[in-house]
Amino acid sequence: MPHHAFFDPAPRAHSDGLFLRDEVRLANRNHGALLETLRYDVTPAGLHYLLNHFDVPYVADASAWRLDIGGKVRTPSSLSIEDIRRLPQRTLRVTLECAGSGRANVSPRWLSMPWMHGAVGTAEWTGTPLRHVLERAGLDIDTVEVAFFGADRGFDKGVEHAYGRSLEPDLALGDDVLLVHAMNGQPLLPQHGFPLRLIVPGWYGMASVKWLHRIEALAEPFDGYQQVHSYVYKKTAQERGTPVGHMRVKSLMVPPGIPDWWTEQRMVEAGPITLYGRAWSGAGVPITEVEVGVDGQWSQAQLGPVAGRYAWRGWQFVWNATKGEHELACRATGADGATQPLEAPFDRGGFGNNMVHRLQVTVR
Repeated sequence: MPHHAFFDPAPRAHSDGLFLRDEVRLANRNHGALLETLRYDVTPAGLHYLLNHFDVPYVADASAWRLDIGGKVRTPSSLSIEDIRRLPQRTLRVTLECAGSGRANVSPRWLSMPWMHGAVGTAEWTGTPLRHVLERAGLDIDTVEVAFFGADRGFDKGVEHAYGRSLEPDLALGDDVLLVHAMNGQPLLPQHGFPLRLIVPGWYGMASVKWLHRIEALAEPFDGYQQVHSYVYKKTAQERGTPVGHMRVKSLMVPPGIPDWWTEQRMVEAGPITLYGRAWSGAGVPITEVEVGVDGQWSQAQLGPVAGRYAWRGWQFVWNATKGEHELACRATGADGATQPLEAPFDRGGFGNNMVHRLQVTVR
């Protein structure tokens, strides 16, 4: 990972207040899901959140794409997409959330993609379990991590690198980590990793490497930029930090009524209103409870059916709306006892913000 001073901007600092021009540029390249589309059990591909670090690679001929497997393996190999499609296939419904979702609600915020809400989506991903490829290659006994590299390449803080992340062998050899070639029954869209990507259920989206073209088994921990310098929880600059991993328990609400174009303040009519939303957690932990707060008073919502171990769960709540100004909120609890906090947990990079979702509503 060579360092290039030309691409090394002045050190970024934390900020409050308005978004900077560079943050707006990032927001124009990436997008979150529209909160009103939380009603979909499966997010349409065009509405699924998107975060790409570098350029979207142009792949003119998927048949020429190769996935190379090397490093600490007994049998290095190079597989085509058709080779992968001939392996046993499965489809999993998986909710993915960007680790930086909610960064704009952390103060002071790190200057990066200015996510508010909605950097989340649920899709049906089709491919082969990664273990089928790794077992054929044969991991050496001294393998400690398996690294995954995408075809997207660029600079961050002056460091040139291909996007890469790693997993420990026990996780990589499980049945649920997939080499994916289809999303919602269709070939991957270019921006979602065509022709091949990794899906790591239960983890924040940074683990699900797109445009996957190389897998390397390592005898020592992976030191790639996105593994040890970018997606890391830390409260101070001096900390080494902890790599971001599983998603934290979270919920979002479909905004009721109609919006103001500029402020998105909501307007609803007085009377019974059914509120809808979604809740999810990481590591396959089930959602056991969702509460809805009306002006600080919490009541239990009704949970919808379980749609899969790694998929979000719907909920609804009937609110008897009375005239005036109100604050609505929602918070989820998982089977492990974890509950969304009322305030944003501070992290230097703005990662893992799972504070309760709040909406301001006017009832007329």
